Amino acid sequence: MAEGKFERHRQPWRPDEVQKLHTLAKKGMALKAIAKALTRSEESVKDRAKADGLSIAKLR
Repeated sequence: MAEGKFERHRQPWRPDEVQKLHTLAKKGMALKAIAKALTRSEESVKDRAKADGLSIAKLR
């Protein structure tokens, strides 16, 4: 199921990454695209967005 490991697995989120996540989520970008842009797993992005109260466009 996993498409390989991300080098940044379990790395803490930097403030600039959090800012980028908020910006992309507000633009309505899909989870998969945000994860790729941030070089993080979809699960990591989803968890962080949830923790920050962000809603991310659902995958179709």
